[in-house]
Amino acid sequence: MIWHIKIDEILSSYKDRSDLIPILQRLQEKMGWLSTPVLQRIEEKTGLSGAEIFGVATFYAQFRFKPQGKNLIKVCHGTACHVSGVEKIEEALRQELAVKGDEPTDDGLFSLERIACLGCCALAPVIMINKKCYGKLEPNKIQKVIKDYK
Repeated sequence: MIWHIKIDEILSSYKDRSDLIPILQRLQEKMGWLSTPVLQRIEEKTGLSGAEIFGVATFYAQFRFKPQGKNLIKVCHGTACHVSGVEKIEEALRQELAVKGDEPTDDGLFSLERIACLGCCALAPVIMINKKCYGKLEPNKIQKVIKDYK
């Protein structure tokens, strides 16, 4: 299995428990998410219990346990964005992408994630696609923003 080789390369840097979070981060970056087989392989190679690995992985919001789209759209729901109408922005995004929950779009290009705050309050309402922020949005601007990623 080819994915075992990728995982084993990353796990070769494991020395002790303090390496677990960086290892989880690297595996998620490489694999896109932390699947059950990936977590089991960590258990096999490190000797850590599955409960300990899963406990650490679920404690931090950065770790994902299901696949996401190629482009991650983070929708800020902080106070400034909330009062600036982010609900209408999210509604326009969901309509444009035909997304209901937190599943990726059917073509695998996009995932939406609600974020408590992106820290770009002066740009409210704001979204972040991958690592690029788009601020002072209006629902009628969503189609143009998304078009660049299709």
